[in-house]
Amino acid sequence: MTAIDKILSVAMGEDRKTLSEYESTGLLNGFGIPTVQAVFAKTLEEVKRAAREIGYPVVLKICSPEVSHKTEKGLVALGLRTEADLEQAFQRISGVSSVTSGGFLVQEMITGERELVMGLIRDPQFGPCVMFGLGGIFTEILGDVSFRPAPLSESDAKEMIEEIKGHKILGAVRGMEAVDSNMLIRCLIALGRIGVEREEIAAIDVNPLILLQ
Repeated sequence: MTAIDKILSVAMGEDRKTLSEYESTGLLNGFGIPTVQAVFAKTLEEVKRAAREIGYPVVLKICSPEVSHKTEKGLVALGLRTEADLEQAFQRISGVSSVTSGGFLVQEMITGERELVMGLIRDPQFGPCVMFGLGGIFTEILGDVSFRPAPLSESDAKEMIEEIKGHKILGAVRGMEAVDSNMLIRCLIALGRIGVEREEIAAIDVNPLILLQ
């Protein structure tokens, strides 16, 4: 049994419809999609140890299949620079959380000038389809996205990237280096592979997607 098989087997064995963020990153990594360094922890001491391993600054968030929109519920703390900051955030999040299963996710803190989004849906007519566009708060406001049925070829992925109205923001603008288009293409192709190879996965939403320079 592969790591991906184990993740999905556990979720289905518990009759769950959603993976936790930690499980989701394991799934993405298994298909070659890189994610930020992250450690799952349950206690404050485990959280502190994880932060020391990763190195400050870090992000602390609730990690449970029960919760998908963490920021709106105050279950995320960004840019924690010291152990004192981390402990305070742990106490605050623990106090407002109603989650009954799971634990905490400690992640390295990264920032990027551009927030993108990519995802996977299953269309009744076309089957698994990959989505790409501008991410963050702009996903719902602008709706600037493109779609292709899976599997994706390299040319399919390139067309998706060039098709969005805001595609020029991916280039070298205002002193920013151009986005690593080769990495972005590989991620989109890998997402298509998930849709084709793992029929038990109904949808994936990676938002924000930040590509480091």
